[in-house]
Amino acid sequence: MRMLCVDDEPLMLIMLEQAVKEAAPEDEVHAFRYQEDLLEDARKNGCDVAFLDIHMRGMNGVELAKELKAVNPKMNIIFVTGFSEYTGDAMKLHASGYIMKPVTAEEVRKELSDLRFPIVPRSNALLRVQCFGNFDVFLPDGEHVRFERSKSKEMFAYLVHRHGSSCSIREIAAALFEDEPYDKKQLNYMQQLTHAMMKSLRAVGAEEVVVKDFNALAVKPDLLDCDYYRFQELDAGAVNAYQNEYMSQYYWADFLL
Repeated sequence: MRMLCVDDEPLMLIMLEQAVKEAAPEDEVHAFRYQEDLLEDARKNGCDVAFLDIHMRGMNGVELAKELKAVNPKMNIIFVTGFSEYTGDAMKLHASGYIMKPVTAEEVRKELSDLRFPIVPRSNALLRVQCFGNFDVFLPDGEHVRFERSKSKEMFAYLVHRHGSSCSIREIAAALFEDEPYDKKQLNYMQQLTHAMMKSLRAVGAEEVVVKDFNALAVKPDLLDCDYYRFQELDAGAVNAYQNEYMSQYYWADFLL
């Protein structure tokens, strides 16, 4: 997760940052004294969880939260303050949590374990799929998955693009070979490509990511850690990674929200 903290009191900011880092040592944490700096960073780099002091000079935490929600409606907002009178306004923004000062790592862990918009880990993913830029496929450890035929890789890309929807062989053929007739020769070729795709997946222990039905195929999205799928979930890292290029090598690939 990518987490941002803000407090205009230097000592309180240090305590907040230390508590968050202690509670989530594996995550990315950035601290800011000024609201505008945090907002600019969130717009540029994304944010999963924002810890906001409410009582600040200038833009207060509730006002900042409204700006952050415009950046990402599913951003988790956790308010931090010593002033309980702000609780009502904070909760109207559907905040994820509320921590009273002084902040402790135990309180931070408690809030992170019960986020309003949970950041779902992809611990069960069999493959990591890259759609932004050129399409590519990797094992969770980063090893490149090689397809013996470029068209079998493109077939898999199309299934990923359809995000779990069942696709007939005829539909896939129409995407991969736009102007060619769907005749017996092409059907045989599509069967060869399907076999080659499944062989490549089987070789890396990921055959089950594709569901085969009578004359149709689909991927299981839950078994893929895919930047495109994360973008649709408003994951901060994926939103930041998208640079207007999606499966660049395939003419049929249109970015769909």
